[in-house]
Amino acid sequence: MPFFRKSQSSDINSSKALNQEARRPSSSDRGPHRRSSSSNQQHGSHGRNSQELYDQQQELAERLSSGKKPRLVFNTQLAHGSGIGKVEGFTSVRELYNKIANAHAIERRDILYCTLNTPKVDMDALLGGQIGLEDTIYAHVRGNYKRISLLKSSSAIGLTITDNGDGMAFIKKIKEASLAHVSSSFSPGDHIQSINCQNMIGKRHYDVARCLKDLRIGQEFTLEIIEPKRGLGAIAPRGSSSQGAKNISSGKATLRLKAQGPPVVEQVMEENSWEIAATNKIDDILEEFMGIRDQQLADTIVLLGKDKTNPSEFATALDEDIYMKMFDFPDHIIFDMWAALGDAKCGRLKSQENF
Repeated sequence: MPFFRKSQSSDINSSKALNQEARRPSSSDRGPHRRSSSSNQQHGSHGRNSQELYDQQQELAERLSSGKKPRLVFNTQLAHGSGIGKVEGFTSVRELYNKIANAHAIERRDILYCTLNTPKVDMDALLGGQIGLEDTIYAHVRGNYKRISLLKSSSAIGLTITDNGDGMAFIKKIKEASLAHVSSSFSPGDHIQSINCQNMIGKRHYDVARCLKDLRIGQEFTLEIIEPKRGLGAIAPRGSSSQGAKNISSGKATLRLKAQGPPVVEQVMEENSWEIAATNKIDDILEEFMGIRDQQLADTIVLLGKDKTNPSEFATALDEDIYMKMFDFPDHIIFDMWAALGDAKCGRLKSQENF
């Protein structure tokens, strides 16, 4: 089905769009949905959780409407070892990092990223847009410096980039048999401080990924890397991120930090919900297209598209959103993301972990 974006003229080549849709592979072979179990005990727990969630939402709404910040209190520690600190009253990732820095008497810029409920460098436990109300936040800070020079021998270096939402981009995954993997110089969790002396601090993950992609084949390049400071037992597998425990259990109340607008307390979606499946698939599309992984970005795309009835409405929503318009997604990527939404709604995508 062809679609029209506001930035395009009405004589767009619809046959090209139809061909793109026809070439889209089916997702029906990914297996059936996992069925969620139920019991009287679970129903009772769900009722209590719902009341607790409602009370927390009401309190949060009242405080935000009166100009006050949330009273939710979270435990925090430094991942390499420290005492327990308390943080509260934040409405954004930057404010959270400031609170963590103050709690542990460090500089905010020393924090590379945070994980939930584990001090390990676990890329499946990264702090994103949601924090469980009972989660402990572990801050990973700057450690050893290393300088790596390589010759770009292929179009892809093999690094998937993400960031902490506060100007620190780092490696989330290393593709096997890639240049980065063969060099044995990188690990998930390493912060990319500069590329060929160009400072990367303060840049988003897509900026860093674009700089790596724009390096010419045959060009020698140098990366300045900052490793996270590690304590005993805080080393994760070197390749792709581990298959550890999920950072937030489904059914629990969480604080969602939004890219735009105030935070909200809400219930985590069930593992087998179509929204989770769609978010994971769109995150995969972002990695293939941009070399980044960003579940909060993927989740925002799902929220923008979940009530749209056709790809034209979906494309317009992306074009008009103040945050999304900066990505300027090409039509074929919008088609792929729209197809992922449709497949997830129809049950052709199985909810799964990112990796």
